[in-house]
Amino acid sequence: MDSNSVSPMPELAPIAEFDKSPPSPPNEEVPMDDLPPPPATISGSQADGKKIKVQRSRSYESDDHERGACEWCEYALVITLATILLIGVSALTIFWVFYYHDGYAWGDDVPEKQFNLHPTLMVAGFVTFSGFSVLLYRICRCFRRIYVKLLHAIFHALAFPCIVIGFLAVLDYHNKKGINNFYSLHSWIGFVAMGLFGIQYAVGFFSFLLLLICNKGTAGFRASLVPVHAAFGILTFVLGVAACLTGLTEKAIFTLGGDRYSGMVDEGIIINAIGVAMIVILAVVIYITSRDKFRRPESRDQHIRASVDL
Repeated sequence: MDSNSVSPMPELAPIAEFDKSPPSPPNEEVPMDDLPPPPATISGSQADGKKIKVQRSRSYESDDHERGACEWCEYALVITLATILLIGVSALTIFWVFYYHDGYAWGDDVPEKQFNLHPTLMVAGFVTFSGFSVLLYRICRCFRRIYVKLLHAIFHALAFPCIVIGFLAVLDYHNKKGINNFYSLHSWIGFVAMGLFGIQYAVGFFSFLLLLICNKGTAGFRASLVPVHAAFGILTFVLGVAACLTGLTEKAIFTLGGDRYSGMVDEGIIINAIGVAMIVILAVVIYITSRDKFRRPESRDQHIRASVDL
């Protein structure tokens, strides 16, 4: 080998410049409000069609799992309590009538048994069926809204004959016994509650079911009527409970008398238990309906579609 011949050295790649920016701290959390809006996706062809549909969606999820679990526990507890009480108050009323007043009948020879239909049907109509009807929008959170509306109308349809038959039973009983009608505070409150219930049922059936035939034309009217219908629905439920409570008090005093009722006899305790259950039901229903977090959940990934005419 020639000593003068030197093999050429290979060319070295240039040394990359180091990033002199300070490293970002690990596990740094960016607040949800500071995140940039998600990118918009444009679907459709601008050349062929006349409309551009823009969809924007935000898929960020809350990390507050503990608070969510507590809310679901609270929701499950109050809904279960309301369901048990709504069914239990009617069951306790039926037990009271059968155990202490020999059940039900309809006829001139058994007017007392005919009267027994009045408290049972009024509790079933004004408290049990109406209570479930009010709570359906909180219980059926995962159902389609049209199905919830139909169930709401069905429960009101079940309450309607209960209230009507219960009213006719006591009206006929008073006529047979020669008792004046609509003389007591109980009857006045019940009459107002029945009137509001009838108006609510007629307006709800017309506006939220029949007007769906022309959905687009009546959407604004139905939307403006929702809070009014809901407010008067709660008012009707409160008046119905008040009518049942005053009626139970009258029945206890007229049947047991002041001495026996004040002596804490068994029947008086049962009547008081029915009344207390109604008060708890009223408190639970108002609590559930007043909690915004118990409303039907809106989708976290909301799709906003805007149509633009070219």
